[in-house]
Amino acid sequence: MQRGLCGTYEITRISGEEVRAFIPRDLPPVPSLELTHDRQCLLERATLALGKLDSIALLLPDPNIFLYAYVRREALLSSQIEGTQSSLSDLLLFEIDEPAGVPLDDVAEVSSYVSAMDHGMKRLAEGFPLSNRLLREMHAKLLARGRGSDTCTGEFRKTQNWIGGTRPGNAHFVPPSPQHLQACMSALEQFLHDKRQPYPVVVKAALAHVQFETIHPFLDGNGRMGRLLIAFILHHDGILTRPLLYLSLYFKLNRSRYYALLDRVRLKGDWESWLDFFLTGVETTANNAVQTAQRLITLFKQDEATIKSMGRISGSALRVFTLFCQQPILTLNRAASTTGLSFPTVSKSMNVLVKSGILRELTGKHRNRVFAYARYIDVLNEGTEPL
Repeated sequence: MQRGLCGTYEITRISGEEVRAFIPRDLPPVPSLELTHDRQCLLERATLALGKLDSIALLLPDPNIFLYAYVRREALLSSQIEGTQSSLSDLLLFEIDEPAGVPLDDVAEVSSYVSAMDHGMKRLAEGFPLSNRLLREMHAKLLARGRGSDTCTGEFRKTQNWIGGTRPGNAHFVPPSPQHLQACMSALEQFLHDKRQPYPVVVKAALAHVQFETIHPFLDGNGRMGRLLIAFILHHDGILTRPLLYLSLYFKLNRSRYYALLDRVRLKGDWESWLDFFLTGVETTANNAVQTAQRLITLFKQDEATIKSMGRISGSALRVFTLFCQQPILTLNRAASTTGLSFPTVSKSMNVLVKSGILRELTGKHRNRVFAYARYIDVLNEGTEPL
């Protein structure tokens, strides 16, 4: 069924220029989405892939290991889309108070993304609803440091923003004005909790992401918050027991099409093309995440077997190795304090793990040495090269 513009324009004048701010219609779309046979097949494949992703955690000795790694990988990718140049190693070094190889603002921005995700997951675990209040709390964490930290963090904007161009009058797209913003976000929140809405959770996440990006409720950080919203909807609504699906790499690799499809929804009401793109991304991303988890499981088992064959040192070396599975860059001091082993024992274990090729010493120092589980980081690094 043909749709037209899926919203209205509020036309005002700012500094003598005409400004056309777009106010989206409330969700769900009218008329209803066309769920053709091919689209239903896409939906089924995406849902199956999510099921596999949710179950892969059961194969890990500690599911939080994968969550720790994937949260940081997503923080890096999502921040890269906004222009940062950090690497995963930069972030991990920053988290253990070691100098990173990029400007401090860049790595602080990525670290703040991790803090926002961690805060959101903790609040949901406590039974707090996925709500505008939670989004504002996460936004405050997201922009606590680095660029954008001076732009009304944790609050919906009270001034007009725009996308593309140098001012609202020549912008590519102008979101709703502040006077309409609260109503738009309230309607989005109601949609998220409406038990009567007719679509599966994965489709709901697809619709909500576009709506959030169209409303653009914050002065900064909208892209990162909109990408987080997808994972949190799937987690909150029980599709994923942990928020493990992150589409930033898919959006990064298909950046032009992503933005073009957002425009098609707004201008032509073409939700179906967006949904096809989104479901393909969910299937691809979930399957890739499963493959990554399987590769990590294999890597951990192979290296564990190598350590167990080392003789007398194997017991302490295994305790140190287990710590690196949880956090792949560590100082010798931190490894000693965390494992409870003596400093000489940890130092000897580290040296054995370096000689066996499992760990790599990064600093070349005799004191305050930093070690990395390099092959683990290499697996996570795939696809994270800066744009």
